[in-house]
Formats: sequence, structure tokens, C-alpha cells
Amino acid sequence: MTQQLEASEPSSMRSLQRVLKSLRAYRWLSLGAIASLLLLTVANAATPQLFRWGIDQGIAKKDLQVVLYGAGAMVIAAIARGLFNFGQSFWAEAASQGVAYDLRNKIFSKIQNLSFSYHDQSQTSQLLTRVTSDIEQVRTFLGTSLVQVVSSIVTLLAIAIVLLLMNWQLAIITLTVVPAAGWLLAQFFTQNGDLFRQVQEQLSDLNAVLQENLVGIRVVKAFVRETTEAQRYTDLNQVLVRTNMKTIRAIRNTFPLIFLLSNLVTLVVFGYGGSEVIQGQFSIGELVAFNSYLLLILQPVLLLGFAAPAIAQAAASAERIYEVVDAEIEIRDRPHAIPFKSCSGRITFEHVSFRYPGAPTEALKAVSFETKPKELIAVLGMTGSGKSTIMNLIPRFYDVTAGSVRIDGRDVRDFTLASLRSQIGIVFQETTLFSGTLRENIAYAKAHASLEEVIDVAKTAQIHDFITSLPQGYETLVGERGVGLSGGQKQRIAIARTLLTNYSILILDDSTSAVDAQTAAQIQAALDDLMQQKACTTFVVAQRISTVQNADRIFLIDKGRLVAQGNHEQLMSTSPLYGAILESQVKRSPA
Repeated sequence: MTQQLEASEPSSMRSLQRVLKSLRAYRWLSLGAIASLLLLTVANAATPQLFRWGIDQGIAKKDLQVVLYGAGAMVIAAIARGLFNFGQSFWAEAASQGVAYDLRNKIFSKIQNLSFSYHDQSQTSQLLTRVTSDIEQVRTFLGTSLVQVVSSIVTLLAIAIVLLLMNWQLAIITLTVVPAAGWLLAQFFTQNGDLFRQVQEQLSDLNAVLQENLVGIRVVKAFVRETTEAQRYTDLNQVLVRTNMKTIRAIRNTFPLIFLLSNLVTLVVFGYGGSEVIQGQFSIGELVAFNSYLLLILQPVLLLGFAAPAIAQAAASAERIYEVVDAEIEIRDRPHAIPFKSCSGRITFEHVSFRYPGAPTEALKAVSFETKPKELIAVLGMTGSGKSTIMNLIPRFYDVTAGSVRIDGRDVRDFTLASLRSQIGIVFQETTLFSGTLRENIAYAKAHASLEEVIDVAKTAQIHDFITSLPQGYETLVGERGVGLSGGQKQRIAIARTLLTNYSILILDDSTSAVDAQTAAQIQAALDDLMQQKACTTFVVAQRISTVQNADRIFLIDKGRLVAQGNHEQLMSTSPLYGAILESQVKRSPA
């Protein structure tokens, strides 16, 4: 545990230093905050001197004019303190909002560009917490805690100089509280830095359960698991509370000592300073001023104490943020990558093997094949055999572990990612719809598509009649994740969305599994024409016998290997596995 703390603490502080460097983009706002802070320090330092002057030269000598001047000067100083305090808070908050804005954009952009393998291993709740809670912790540090720290240090230095000039013996006694409090705060950071990281990690775990239940609420209710899920959430909530209580106990063990030191110093100043006044070495005005400075020097110490937990938490949050920002993008453009402009139809897998990150076995093992122009390829196999993995390698959602995937003789890694994927139309096995209208969902990849274009692809996907039956038609708002639409309707919208793209290669990954056989046949008939017109090659992960029978060639995948290929008649006569799969589909098909 000690080694973990020693390793995590420097990493957290380095991340916090990176956050501070990001303020360079907002240097003028930062300079405004610093200028206001320095002017506020001057106003604070001048106020006790006004008290001393008013008491010694006015009250003690019964000079009403000096008293009135002193009172007026103190009113001006108070107004100045208010203005400068507002200025430092305003400018610091403006700079912190700018940094938070940049961090949100940076981490969101990075999430968009991270490879599928990263998302396969990362919890969505963890990423959400980093984009929201962690960035908010950093923003609070920059807007509040950092100002407190800088202001406290500047104030300590300024007041220490003034105290030493007034009475160096009493000043040395007073200033002993500063290194003592600094040592206590350093101990607090060293011992509890990892604890604040645990709080953020456990908050992410709690958010994970919340997210799963919000997404899967129908499943929870269907299986009457409300009580169980509530208990699971409660258990994790209790763990989070216990960890938060540990942070509170850590604060409790440190800050009462700082408060005790502050009170002891006050007593020393009162006793020693009082004796100096009695002996005529110190005026009453000077003692009042010195006591006022004592409050000004204790206040920064206390502010540093209050800021310490926020700094520790911000350091842990900054480390978590930069873990995502610095994550390696595994799938990226090679140097000198070229744009993918056209496809003649020859897609080649050369001894392709692939293993998912963290998986114990290979998903594909030495798969080799080559397609012909305008060929319709059906990919068939048992669940988990590797069908979708083949589809994911063509647009480089993953890179092969061994071998190569080629289009017209060129390795897909030689093409720019944007141009490659823009030429590949994909309908995924799992349908995802976004908030917005039906028209916006269909035109997702071609935002400026005309309504006529949207209607054309909707007709091809056999969803136009359903959409026009709705009161708002194509302007109907889609519920979250497509709630309110059947699985088949969502699939057909996804098909229409893909057909609207400028694809050269078409990949249909079990894209009609949720529609009835008659609708699937209608979709397939319309797709056949489009395949001949637009696609140089079409891959269909097949589930229905009709799709298999219509294919030019069928690839039979078993346990990650291409075990057979040919048309329907050839495989029926040569492959027992092919016959067994078709027989199982017949048994599953409704009467």
C-alpha cells in the first residue's frame, strides 16, 4: 500500500501541474486575477496601519480630525478590498471555466477517436464520471482553491515582512505557526492522496449501477429484480459513504491541530505584546495593528488547511482525466496514408488472425479468402464463431493480429481512416438511434440530405409507410435509445441510414434479425438492386435461409476458422456443419 501511495502521489501532482499549465491559454484572465489578488493584499496590509494611526495619533491624542480621516480612509480601504476580492474571484472563475471547457472538449474528442478495443475494456460510467465530476473538481480547484492558496502565500509573505518591521521578536514567535501548519498539511497530502482517488473510483462504480438500471429498467421489472438492484445500489452507496467518512476523519486528525496552534499564538501575542505596552516598548495602536495582522496571518493558514482536501481531490481527478487524454489511440492513420477513392470489388484476407485485447484465445485463426466484383458474400456460423469479427476488420475498427486485409491489393492500413470508413456502409447487429427526429436519424451521416433522398432510402428499408402513419411523420421525435419503436422498426431505420451514405462496400451484420420474414424478403429484394448499382462487394452476416440461398458465395466460419466456402448447393452436398446450421434455423423459424 505504501508503494502504491508513493507511486500515485507524484503522478497526481504532475497531472495537477499540467492543469496549471493549461492556464496559459487564459493568461489575460489569470493576470487579471493575480493583479486583483496583489491589490487586495495591499489593501489588507494597509488596513491595520490605518487602525494604528487612528488610535495613536487620533484617539490617544484626542484629535478628532485624525479619527475622521482614519475612518474615511478605512471606508475607502474596505471598498477597495470588496472590489479587488470580487475581481480576483471573477477573473479566476472565468479562467477556470475556460480550462474546464477545453478539458471537456479534449476528453470528448479523445473518446471519439479512441479505438474499439479501449471502449471494450472501459466502463461507460467511468468515462462519464471523468467528463463530469472529475472535471468539475479541477474547475473548482482552479476557480476557488488555487486562488485561496496563492492569496494565502502572498498574504503570508507580505504580512510577515510587515510584522518583522514592526517587532521582530514578536514576529518570529508569531510566524512559528506557519512551518508547523505547513508540515501538518504536507503530512495530510502524503497520507491521504490515494484516498481521494478512491472516492472518485467508487463514485464511478455507483454511477455504473445507476446507468445499467436506467438502460435496463425493463429487464429489471420483467424479472422482478427491483429489490435486488436497490440493495446492490445501497451496498455500493454505503462503501462510498464509508470512504468519504475516512476523508473526513483524515481532515479531523489534521485541522484541529492547526486551529490549536493558531489559538496558542494568539495567547502569546496577547501576553508578550501586552507586557511590551506596559513597559512602553509598544503603543496600544501598534498592539491593535499587530493583533489585526495576526488575524490576517492566521486566516491564510486556515485557508490553506481548508484548501488541502480540495487540492488532493483535484489532483486525483486530474490524474484520472489525463489517463483518458493520454490513452493511446491504437487505430490511427499511418504516415503517408492515402485516401480510399474507389473499389473494384476485390477484398482479400491473407492469413488473418485476430485476438481481442485481454481475450485468452484468438477470435480468428489464419482466415484467407478473396471476393470478386459485385459479389454478395454471406457469412454463416454458430454464435461466437467470428462472423462479426471479420466485418469489424474491414473498416479497421480493429487491426489484425497477424496477416493483412486488402482492398484491390492494398492493405486497409495504407488508407486514411476517414476515407476508408466513409466508403463502407455498415448496419450493425445492435441498433443505436440518437435523440432527434426520425429524419435526423436517417440522415445522420448525410445531414444535408433532402427529404426526397430520405424518403427514397426509407422506402427501400420498408419503413416509409410506418413513418408516414405517424402524426408528425419524418419530424417525429425519437425517444431515448429509440424507446417507443419496435426492434424491427429500429433496424429498418438503421438500414435506411446506411443506404443514404456514399458506400462502395456494404456490410449488413445480421441487419434484418428483428423483422418478420416477409418484410426481410422485401428489404432483401430492394437491396439486391442497390448492391448491383452501388456496392462493389456486399457482406451479409446471414441468419435466414433465403439470404443464404441468394448469396453468390457463402463463407462458413467455425471457431474462428474459415472451414468451407461455396454456394448453397455446393455446401449442402459437402459440409455437414452447413446442413446442421440450416436445420437449426428451420427449427427456430416460426410456423
